[in-house]
Amino acid sequence: MALVCNSFFMAGILLLFHITKRRISPLAGYASLPIWWLTFEYIHLNWPLSWPWLTLGFGFSNYVSLLQWYTVTGPLGGTLWILLCNISIFNIIKRKWLNKDRPISFIFTGSVVVLIVLPITLSIWIHSYYRSSTSLKRVEVVVVQPNIDPYNEKFSGDFQDQLNKMLALADTKIDSNTAYLLFPETALTDPDIWENNLQTNPSIQLIGDYLRKHPNLRLITGAGTAREYQKGDVIPESARKYTDADSYYDDYNTALQLDSSKKIQIYHKSKLVPGVEYTPSLLSKLAVHLGGTSGTLGTQKEPSVFYSAYSKTTIAPVICYESIYGAYLGEYVRKGAQLIFIITNDGWWQDTPGYRQHLCYGAMLASETRREIVQCANTGYSAIINEKGDILQRTNWWEPAVIKAALYPSNDLTFYALHGDYLGFYSCILCALLVAFLIIARIRSHFRPK
Repeated sequence: MALVCNSFFMAGILLLFHITKRRISPLAGYASLPIWWLTFEYIHLNWPLSWPWLTLGFGFSNYVSLLQWYTVTGPLGGTLWILLCNISIFNIIKRKWLNKDRPISFIFTGSVVVLIVLPITLSIWIHSYYRSSTSLKRVEVVVVQPNIDPYNEKFSGDFQDQLNKMLALADTKIDSNTAYLLFPETALTDPDIWENNLQTNPSIQLIGDYLRKHPNLRLITGAGTAREYQKGDVIPESARKYTDADSYYDDYNTALQLDSSKKIQIYHKSKLVPGVEYTPSLLSKLAVHLGGTSGTLGTQKEPSVFYSAYSKTTIAPVICYESIYGAYLGEYVRKGAQLIFIITNDGWWQDTPGYRQHLCYGAMLASETRREIVQCANTGYSAIINEKGDILQRTNWWEPAVIKAALYPSNDLTFYALHGDYLGFYSCILCALLVAFLIIARIRSHFRPK
């Protein structure tokens, strides 16, 4: 459904380009195409039914050495580059086709070559010579990939056995130097993880017993949690009403940070997958059920970071789909996140390009923000990625695995992390002016004498 809808969206953008080209001029038409397209991608990054997986600028995510300039522009800069290159090449071919006896301008052709080659050359140079300015102490992380089938086992099996399996895998790598242990998205699948009283939950108690044996360890894990609203609380749209009582609760896709103290830090996923985690109320009956909680989940207004009582390291907890929103991740960085931990399931993809693409997008995010990234998947690819986007370690598909690495926290701030998708924002302004110009042109043509 997402691919079909995006096909219509993109066809609509090309229709607007055609209208502009016909009603104003060919030059105005070609100039308008990047404006229309960037506006579409920007809106698609920010509206509730967001599905930006097909953003053009993601197309080179397999080749992060060519994308180092995304630290300035983000992926929308890649979209702009692709459009300008293709428009330029098309016009060279068109001119040659229509004027076979007329040579193509050397200056025009040379400009197109520079447009294509310069960003690539600059990016390769940056990738070769970039060194992080961090002088912070390295942080040792252990990542557990439990490989539990999300369709047939994860949400219907014994949740205590699943947790014990993850803890047993962790024991194969953890030592006294390990600062963080990372479990994947919805690693805790208990049906009653209520945030109103987390400490009484059996899984939380089991983790607490484990952490008391490792007093310097912090565990970050995914969980499906819920919160019951009390009298006087503001009830959000996402809240669900009990069938047998006049009270409300919310379900969340959550990241938890636990340590040997009794304090539990909570982050709620806020960029939700349309049709699975977010469904407009008018379409609630069409919600996709993939195990666990379905329908519209609760969110929090803005991202928050995890702090440590034992060190100054600050972590960005990113849940699955959120990792493709570079500007959103920039908010974590501006709040002091020094490392990015992505927890995901990725077993939903089965053995398709989806989980491979997801890892590539994570690598692209690392280079955009200059943060080292740990990706922890239930199954799929768990990985260690450095601040240039190089994948240093990676697990295999459909295998239980544990990886261990020492990461460098960073306080560097890239232009993109500071300013987000500014190219899309300014394109929206230009698009509004373009629409106004088209309307005026249409009115003038209507009243022009025949």
